[in-house]
Amino acid sequence: MNRPKIGLALGSGGAKGFSHIGVLKILHEHQIPVDYIAGSSMGALIGSLYGAGQTVDNLYRLAKIFRRKYFLDITVPKMGLIQGNRIKEYIRFFTFGKSLEDFHIPVAVVTTDLYTGEKVVFQQGDAADAVRASISVPGIFIPEKYGNRLLVDGGVIDRVPATVVREMGADLVFAVDCAHFYKNTNVSSIYDVIMQSIDIMQGELVQKTVMDADVVMLPKLSQYSSTAFTNIEEIIREGEKEAEKHVDPMKKAIQKWKEKNHVQE
Repeated sequence: MNRPKIGLALGSGGAKGFSHIGVLKILHEHQIPVDYIAGSSMGALIGSLYGAGQTVDNLYRLAKIFRRKYFLDITVPKMGLIQGNRIKEYIRFFTFGKSLEDFHIPVAVVTTDLYTGEKVVFQQGDAADAVRASISVPGIFIPEKYGNRLLVDGGVIDRVPATVVREMGADLVFAVDCAHFYKNTNVSSIYDVIMQSIDIMQGELVQKTVMDADVVMLPKLSQYSSTAFTNIEEIIREGEKEAEKHVDPMKKAIQKWKEKNHVQE
C-alpha cells in the first residue's frame, strides 16, 4: 500500500454523535480513506452503520428521520428505564444483519463491563448486540447481558477510542470528540444528569487518550443537547465544519507519513 492505513476514532456524546456523519462526508469528499473505525456509544452506532455498508447519503437520510420516540421501549425501572429491544432491531436492520467481521470496513465497538470495570472491545460477533451494549448509558438503558458480562456504554471507560483503532493496525489516527466537557446549566432530566456526569468524569482521561491521535476534531456543539435528538441537521453541519478545518492537517499527516516511509507517489 502506497499510503498509510487510516483509523477513525468516533467518540460518544448522545445526539451530538450525529456530527460524526458530517465528518464522514468531508472525508469522503476529500478522498481521505478510512481503513478502520473504533467507536464508543453513538460513535459505535454511526461507525457500524458506515462500516456495514451504509453510504454517507443514506446516513444523512437516516439521521433526518431519526426520532427518539420511535426507538424507546420504556420499562419498569430496575436496572434502567429503556429495554433497548427496539433500538437493537433498528441497528440490526440498518447494518444488514451482519456480524462485525463481515463489515467492509473493520469496526471495533467499545463497551464497559459493569462487573469488572474492564474495557470490552468487540470486533467479531453480532453487530447489533455489540452496538446495543455500547450505547447503554447507565441508568437509562438496561445493561446488555453478554455471557458472564454485564455491558454498558463504552463512553464510560473510553470516550474517544483512539488507542483502540491504533491497535487495529492504523498508521494514522483521526479522532472526533463530540462530547468534550463544557459548562452547562441546561440540566433538566435524569438523562441530562447522567450524560453531564459522564462528560465531567471523562474530561481529564480523554485529554490523555486522544494524545494517541494524529489529528483531533472537536465539533462546536455546546449549544445542542445530548439528549433531545433535535437540531440533528445542525449538529451534522458542525461535524462538517470541524472536519473541513482539519482537511489540510489530515492531508499533511498523510504526506508526512509517506515521506517518513519513503513512499513514492
